[in-house]
Amino acid sequence: MTRKEAVRQNAQADTLATLGFTYEEAESLRRISMTLRRWHELECGTDSACIVRGRWNQETQAFDYDDGGAPYYEFANSSGRNRYSRTPDRENGAKKRLVAIIGARNARVKPENGQTRIDPIAYYIQTDPRGAALYIIRPGDVPDGSDVNSYYTRGVCVW
Repeated sequence: MTRKEAVRQNAQADTLATLGFTYEEAESLRRISMTLRRWHELECGTDSACIVRGRWNQETQAFDYDDGGAPYYEFANSSGRNRYSRTPDRENGAKKRLVAIIGARNARVKPENGQTRIDPIAYYIQTDPRGAALYIIRPGDVPDGSDVNSYYTRGVCVW
């Protein structure tokens, strides 16, 4: 790790700490973001394989695609007959850890000195693998009635 990267990671951890996360949670959020980014890269595909969801149908000897199915590597074959290999579901595991960390933070942060309540924070997962995968959305980052897809970059980028 370079000095510049260490400074950036510490600044990110400090920013997340000001939002009420512990340093361990900040590091977990960074790792979740890296896991999701790599997963999205694999969904887009490499030279010979990509991740798809579905199941292998024994009766038809064909793969049935289903967005809610189990993840498989789909290996492209020059003969047109692709091979499928089951892979661990790192996406859903990362999302479950993310929900637990956000929930723990929202439950832990209490109103201070005259505040009636503190709005909970939320998250946004960007599925484009060319940048960060995770953004922490603070209250006020997205105008009322607006779509988060248009304003997620106002949040805290977890890289």
